[in-house]
Amino acid sequence: MSRRHEILRRATEVFEKKGVAQTSIGDIAEAVGIKREAIYYYFSNRREILLEIILPLSRELARNMDNILESSQSAREKLQAAIECHLHRYDPGYLEMTVALREDHFFKKDKRLDELRMVWRSYTDGWENLIRQGQENGEFAPDVAPKVVAYGILGMCNWLARWFDPGGEVSIDEIIRTYSLVATVGLVRPECTLKAELSQPGQAMANG
Repeated sequence: MSRRHEILRRATEVFEKKGVAQTSIGDIAEAVGIKREAIYYYFSNRREILLEIILPLSRELARNMDNILESSQSAREKLQAAIECHLHRYDPGYLEMTVALREDHFFKKDKRLDELRMVWRSYTDGWENLIRQGQENGEFAPDVAPKVVAYGILGMCNWLARWFDPGGEVSIDEIIRTYSLVATVGLVRPECTLKAELSQPGQAMANG
């Protein structure tokens, strides 16, 4: 492992544990086992370190989404693939995903980080376009806003940054299976949906 890579790895661990705002260059240097001044040979400040942690991950997610959208899969298959792609970044990249999702506010007023914001915008637009594709080909319900659906699914997936433990009882594969089921089919069994529809006033007469 190169010194630069080691600094990024240890910084990720400290950021995840303490938060970026509470982490100093000295904290990172201590985690690496080098003097504080040595960090500045590789990075100018915490923001530069944080950017180098988050940007490659964000680019990868955006590229994968582009590939999914351009594939010949059905919209449902694309949605499952997008969820799988996003969630697989947590294992083994749990620390990087956690830092990226918890610390995005750290960049909001920094004009130097326009590229990162553009990548994130492209990625979220990809989710909206995926939902829109499914609506246009008749696979997804037409009476819901693509942006609301996309943000809802992303919010569900991103909340793993608050509770997921790579060494815990629930595996990332189980989470992918569950979230894909919820997003594409839902929790209500088909026969229960039918019963609910028939119980609506006037529904039984209409169906008769």
